[in-house]
Amino acid sequence: MASQGKVEADFILRNAQVADVFTLTWKKADIVVKNGHIVALDRQNVFFAKHEEDAAGQYVIPGLIDGHIHIESSMLTPAEFSRVLVPHGVTTVITDPHEIANVAGAEGIQFMLDDAKKAEMDIFVMLPSSVPGTPFEHAGATLTAADLAPFMHNDYVRGIAEVMDFPAVLNGEASMLEKIMLAQQGNFVVDGHCAGLSSAQITGYRAAGIQTDHECVTAEEALDRIEQGMYVLIREGSAAKNLRDLLPAVNTMNARRFGFCTDDKYVDELLEEGSINFDVKMAIAQGMEPLQAIQLATLNVAECYRLYDRGVLAPGYKADFVLVEDVKEMRAKAVWKNGVKVADNGKMLTGRTKLEVPAHIQQSVHLPSVTTDRLAIPFTKGSKANVMEIVPNQLITNHLVMDVPVKDGVFVPSVAQDLLKLAVIERHHHLHTTGLGIVKGFGLQKGAVATTVAHDSHNALVVGTNDEDMVLALNRLQAIQGGFVIVADGKILAEMPLTIGGLMTDATAHEAQMQLARLHKALNELNPHLDFHFLLTFSFVALPVIPALKLTDTGLFDVTTFQHISIEV
Repeated sequence: MASQGKVEADFILRNAQVADVFTLTWKKADIVVKNGHIVALDRQNVFFAKHEEDAAGQYVIPGLIDGHIHIESSMLTPAEFSRVLVPHGVTTVITDPHEIANVAGAEGIQFMLDDAKKAEMDIFVMLPSSVPGTPFEHAGATLTAADLAPFMHNDYVRGIAEVMDFPAVLNGEASMLEKIMLAQQGNFVVDGHCAGLSSAQITGYRAAGIQTDHECVTAEEALDRIEQGMYVLIREGSAAKNLRDLLPAVNTMNARRFGFCTDDKYVDELLEEGSINFDVKMAIAQGMEPLQAIQLATLNVAECYRLYDRGVLAPGYKADFVLVEDVKEMRAKAVWKNGVKVADNGKMLTGRTKLEVPAHIQQSVHLPSVTTDRLAIPFTKGSKANVMEIVPNQLITNHLVMDVPVKDGVFVPSVAQDLLKLAVIERHHHLHTTGLGIVKGFGLQKGAVATTVAHDSHNALVVGTNDEDMVLALNRLQAIQGGFVIVADGKILAEMPLTIGGLMTDATAHEAQMQLARLHKALNELNPHLDFHFLLTFSFVALPVIPALKLTDTGLFDVTTFQHISIEV
């Protein structure tokens, strides 16, 4: 009845330039809303409603959708995360909670689902496929298909998250195939993680039923995945920034197979830039037609994840829409969720909800009392070593073989050569296994940096120019129950407690932003020439599924051969 103008609507946004992401055209119309859905686009002024607003001829686009993000990487809880991004026009995200799942297992997933119910946006979950990420490290939990199966009945679960253990897929290992089949039986989506895979290996992923990838770093890789039937999610986060390199792969013929995603982005950048709105703005600046960019950020991702009720401004779809004055700038003037205005001029119109966290998740750091002996790297044959070289603002690393400083049979960090000591210590089950390595590229002139944000097993990770500062940073990390600690000359310069699984804060986004600012200031004291995102680049040096060399609590790991190697050559 409301769609025919016979019943009073709940809300009408009049005089809007409406983005039609089906035809890629703008249409002048009134958006008519009833019961949280669009019931008509009125061009003849025949509908009436309880409440009305005038768009004054400005642009209205569908609510933006992030195709893949780890909310934990924002360091915020799901509800607080939503309060940051809804004012930027992001009304739906697809999240993979494998960060908290690697710490707290099924209990961690349930916490994310429960807190997401308090969010102002819709938060859909992809169930973590790789907990732990590989069998070559110790995580806080192990999740089998049987552990994941009960979550499949939750309306906010959309499938199986990024399948990172590619040997398990290509070798047909039962435990991984059971998880993929779990999603397929429910007609859900299976996300891929195809970093560094060849075209033939992508074929194996597709044959197993894996449907997306967000790890492309070149246009050629993106086209290969599209040609083999995948969706490609173009990633632009804090560390991995791939948008400019991937846009040349998108054209009018294949654009419907692309979407945007964030993957990992810190709270300070989310507050300043937003996420998917920032991607759309960048794409337009790089020459993409605005409506095409909006289509990637809405309809394409919605259809990829089979969310057929959103991503479009048309009758029958959810009334999630954003008013923008200048499409090229993508600044949201106002945001409606389910037909209700929830943000205006960058501010939320609703209050913060109460946070409830299980006690177990808040006491998740179990480190030993670390001494310098634990950090010694012995050399018995000479001074040639396997060295990890970071790539600033990227998740990949390089594998170097080079001579390193050795004195009295142990490695000595060198500021002059930018060769620092790296350690990962298990922190979940009192195992305290310790992996050691040598890293190049961080450029620290003094001090040490420690964190429990170490993808994906999230053990304690520390890098430093000397053992004493590294020990101080690790012991302080235990005292504050996880987070970030920066130390120099025996003093703590800055810290950020992340008491929820060692990953998230119970603070507001703006409080977290101020804490991060203090961390960045301290980092600039350690490296005055710092010109990349240190913390996020650092947090990925322990991820043994992205080439080439990584460090876990069980030792130095060569991702190309998928096996441990010694430090000394």
